[in-house]
Amino acid sequence: MVISNILRGKGSQVISVRTGDCVASITRTLAQHRIGAVLVVEPDGTVLGIVSERDIVRAMAGVGEPVMQMTAGQLMTRVLYTVTPNSSVQDALHMMTDRRVRHLPVLDRDGALAGMVSIGDLVKARIAQAEHETEELKQYVATAG
Repeated sequence: MVISNILRGKGSQVISVRTGDCVASITRTLAQHRIGAVLVVEPDGTVLGIVSERDIVRAMAGVGEPVMQMTAGQLMTRVLYTVTPNSSVQDALHMMTDRRVRHLPVLDRDGALAGMVSIGDLVKARIAQAEHETEELKQYVATAG
């Protein structure tokens, strides 16, 4: 299974913020959309970084209340790990595990943003794949005998 299969099911819409958006606004966006991370994107579509709940919590622990006045540009994680629509779910899961990230932007061949997948999306896809394979094996055993 490849990432494009997941995007077909969940859609390619990505919730994003601008570099000047404050953390208070970002937390409202995360809560409103019930998501764990937002991409920081320029008006021309260039992806600059990502702000996750984890980033906000770590900043709160280090800076305290003033973190709510910080901007996405100040807080974002600039090093992004990405996948393509043709990347396998297995490879994406390995990347997430190795890099200790929970969200991967999906970039097409031209580097344009095609979507974003979360660890939850990938685990859900792997479970569905395992269930499908189990059913196929049961059918095979039932008809082979």
